[in-house]
Amino acid sequence: MKSLAIAVALAAALVPVSTTAIAGGMAEPVAEPVMTPAVVEEQTSSSAQGLIVPLLLLLVVAAAVSN
Repeated sequence: MKSLAIAVALAAALVPVSTTAIAGGMAEPVAEPVMTPAVVEEQTSSSAQGLIVPLLLLLVVAAAVSN
């Protein structure tokens, strides 16, 4: 009878410990801040604004015509 009383007392003492361990404890959940990605716009430093490729094409055509 003594061993049954000890077993019941031990089980009653361990129930709160086991349920908090299984449930994740009593600590408040910590929410991490959500960071939005920064938008970076790259600007071209060229003042030609797309004239280099047509000029090179013109030079290639002029070189082909002169041969």
